[in-house]
Amino acid sequence: MAGRLAGKVAVVTGGCSGIGLATVDRFAAEGAQIVIGDLDDVRGKEIADRIAGIFVHCDVTNKDEVDALFKKAHDVYGSVDIAFNNAGISPPEDDSILDTDLDAWRKVQEVNLTSVYLCCKAALPYMLDQGHGSIINTASFVAVMGAATSQISYSASKGGVLSMSRELGVQFARDGVRVNALCPGPVNTPLLQELFAKDADRAQRRLVHVPMGRFAEPEEIANAVLFLASDESSFITANAFLVDGGISSAYVTPL
Repeated sequence: MAGRLAGKVAVVTGGCSGIGLATVDRFAAEGAQIVIGDLDDVRGKEIADRIAGIFVHCDVTNKDEVDALFKKAHDVYGSVDIAFNNAGISPPEDDSILDTDLDAWRKVQEVNLTSVYLCCKAALPYMLDQGHGSIINTASFVAVMGAATSQISYSASKGGVLSMSRELGVQFARDGVRVNALCPGPVNTPLLQELFAKDADRAQRRLVHVPMGRFAEPEEIANAVLFLASDESSFITANAFLVDGGISSAYVTPL
């Protein structure tokens, strides 16, 4: 049915590409008022204009900028009903623990994990005051199983996102705020396309483990985010919501 988010205000970080952009479009189609937080000023403004939303330049590792992002949503629209804390990176220098230096480790932790902490910390007071809200934090299937290709800081950061989401989901369940961790499998995003271009063998090692034999499309993941954001998931919290084409359940995948 259309209009599943009618009257709701959603904040989306990393909303200018990949899963974030697909979710922005899906939320807009379902009637949400959307505030996008991203570093891409040009794309951000274009997307916001197209969906009649708001773009806020936001470095998700900066507490002041994150606080300003959620304050903007509340000041303009009067509530913060949904927080999709999605911004993240997976740089090539994050590899085996034997090769990943401390600077690379820290950068990924800041963007992928600390940012989620900051976004949850900023969103929760509004949601608690309202008595309702849905927080969706982007984790990964690697939060529940070992990665086929080593990316030590990314995997650790996503495990942290999953653990934090579970704790917050339990802590605030009786206050009307749901917190879930979205755990996608490999997704056909610019990040993955870059991996294909630079290292086809590494990408193939991921694909061979997916029972469906393909990567997810961003729109498929956005549908899962919509479900978690909507009242249709009203009894789901503190959950690792796997959307992975079966990868986390596979033992042996035929070629």
